[in-house]
Amino acid sequence: MTKLISDGIDEVLAFELSAGIRADGDNSVSYRVCLVRWRSSLSGKFYQVYADGRYAGTTVDTEQRQMVVRVRCALESAVRIEVFGVEAEQAYMDFSEELTTPFCGAGRVKISLFRSQDLPVDATVQFYFDNGTGDIDYNNAISGAAIRIWPSRHDKAGFGMSGFGEDDFGLDWSNGVGFGDGVFGEGWFGIDADLLEWVSPAMSAGVYKFGVKVFDSEGNESAAVETGEVTVTPSAIPADQILVQSFDKQTNQLVLGIL
Repeated sequence: MTKLISDGIDEVLAFELSAGIRADGDNSVSYRVCLVRWRSSLSGKFYQVYADGRYAGTTVDTEQRQMVVRVRCALESAVRIEVFGVEAEQAYMDFSEELTTPFCGAGRVKISLFRSQDLPVDATVQFYFDNGTGDIDYNNAISGAAIRIWPSRHDKAGFGMSGFGEDDFGLDWSNGVGFGDGVFGEGWFGIDADLLEWVSPAMSAGVYKFGVKVFDSEGNESAAVETGEVTVTPSAIPADQILVQSFDKQTNQLVLGIL
C-alpha cells in the first residue's frame, strides 16, 4: 500500500534554472536542473518530488515548500513533475515503483508480461503491431531481434539451473524472485512472478493494437496474445526559448517568439 499523499498539495510549478549569465546579459540554461515549488495544506509531513516517476529528492523539514531537483534532458517530451507528502519514517524511501503514472517517452508504448517459470529456458518473445490498420502483422516484429526471456540461466528456476543440490528438491535457483519480492500471486506457490517489460520505438499519434508471441529453440510458437486499442499521443516538444518580440500598449497585444 502506497505511503504517498497527494490530497492537499496543489499549484505545483517547476522553473528551469540558469547555469550563469553571459557577458551580453543572456543566461546559460541548464536543462537538467529545475526549481520545484508547491502549496500544501498538510501538517507535519515531509515532501518527496518525483520526475517522470523517478525519485528526485525529499525536503529536509515539514515546512519546506520548494526544492531544486535534477531532471532528464527533455528536448523531445515534457517532464512530469509530482510532489507527494510522506510521514517522517518514510521520508527517504523511494516509492517510484508504486507510482502508476503513464510512461512518458515521446509517443512510446510500454508492454509488460509475466515471466512465468513455466516457460522454457531457451524461450524468446516477439512483439507485433497493426501500424494503425486494425490488423496485426505477425510477419514483421516491431521489436526487431528476438528477445530472450531468460537472459541468464540463473534467473530460471528448475533442476540443474544453479547450485545443484543447494536448493529445494528439483528446484535449483540463484537469482529468481522470491516470495513477496515480485508480482504476488502470479507465480508458483512460494515463488512470485516477475515482469518482462518492453518499450516501443517512438510512434506517431494514432490508435494501435499490439500482439505478443513466445517461441522456443525448436521453432514452436505460442498463440498470440493481443492488447486492446492503445491510443498514442506524443508529448509536445517543449520550446527551447521564448522571447518577447513586441508589445503594443494601444491594443495590449504581446507577441512572443518561440525557438
